[in-house]
Amino acid sequence: MGKTFAEKALARAAGLPEVTAGQVVDARPDVVLSHDNTAAIARTFRSLGVSRVKHPERLAITLDHAVPAPTTQHAQNHAEVRQFVAEQGITNFFEVGRGICHQVLSEEAIVLPGQLILGADSHTTHFGWMGAFGAGVGRSEVAALWATGELWLRVPESIRIILEGELPLGVTAKDFALRIIGDLGADGGTYASIEFSGSGIEAMTIESRMVLPNMMAEMGAKNAYIAPDAAVFDWLAPRLARRTGRPLEECRAQVEAGALYPDPDARYIAEYRYEAAALEPYVACPHSVDHVVPLSQVAGTRVHQAFLGTCTNGRLEDLAAAAAVVKGRQVAPGTRFLVIPASSQVLQEAMRLGYIQTLVEAGAILGVPGCGPCMGNHMGIPAPGEVTISSANRNFQGRMGTREAEIYLASPAVVAASAIRGVITDPREL
Repeated sequence: MGKTFAEKALARAAGLPEVTAGQVVDARPDVVLSHDNTAAIARTFRSLGVSRVKHPERLAITLDHAVPAPTTQHAQNHAEVRQFVAEQGITNFFEVGRGICHQVLSEEAIVLPGQLILGADSHTTHFGWMGAFGAGVGRSEVAALWATGELWLRVPESIRIILEGELPLGVTAKDFALRIIGDLGADGGTYASIEFSGSGIEAMTIESRMVLPNMMAEMGAKNAYIAPDAAVFDWLAPRLARRTGRPLEECRAQVEAGALYPDPDARYIAEYRYEAAALEPYVACPHSVDHVVPLSQVAGTRVHQAFLGTCTNGRLEDLAAAAAVVKGRQVAPGTRFLVIPASSQVLQEAMRLGYIQTLVEAGAILGVPGCGPCMGNHMGIPAPGEVTISSANRNFQGRMGTREAEIYLASPAVVAASAIRGVITDPREL
């Protein structure tokens, strides 16, 4: 019987010749991720009676969730994280302003195809864009990983989702992700490994591919996977060479060597097939990510705030799409348009290409690279009764800090068009 990606990845991480879905293994991750929650994890870690992290070279820590620190409490939290990093000799540490953990670890080529990354962040599924097994785990699990270097995992069953054809004009990976979650439900992929394939996936840019595994966390998936190809190797190899100072050819060989692919006769518990030409722009309505409708059904809904950013849709092509929509136009009176690049590299490139200038000239408000208002910490908390349209991944009640506010989820172009009109708008109508 052939093996799925998840079975191959966890067999490698457990040092076993093969494993089967349902089996429990002791896995040793290549990378363990944490962010602002590192201070809380450190307290749990110390309560175990352990003083030193077993593999500090495998840890990657960012400060991204509340940056710059909006309160004294957040500042103290950041200070404790920096102290822990220095104490443990952790080199993969990224300060305030570098960006969101999933974007930064991708840009720095810290995670590579075929590797196992476990993170104290639910969207660690993100790393499936490059063919890595990324899974979110709890804080106590991360503390145990710091102490022992391993964690037991149940090998997930796999679901295959196939996209054939070319996406129509104005339809994006975000729309496809919302359509899937709308069809299968917020619990439709609980503890499953989601494998994407098909010509529609292969045709996507690297940045668009990042959207899909990231959003699968909203369907309960343990991980998600897109087969790495030459475009992925071309994207990662120079970044690995830059970070390590090693020859490009050597880095490319390393990146390619780690890639894993499912067998043609692998067993799946379900398979779903989509034709790209039949898709359209979608919106997730308050207060559930699987409350998905075609954009046309909610067009005209008043919005007070439009938010472009997050680990789902804060990348360069997202800012480019928004800039194309707002160029020569102005944000509607009574509506705020927040733009927060996913990383400092995204910000610099967007400045170089003029996207930031275009967005700010249209009336957008630029924030520091990071998570911003996505989880309601700061930098864009809506007032009671207000409506936000967001490129983020979650819209449950209170997600952005105010229970009496409504959040709609959409693609970056729809967010930008809605900022211009002050109502939910199909950008193709502008």
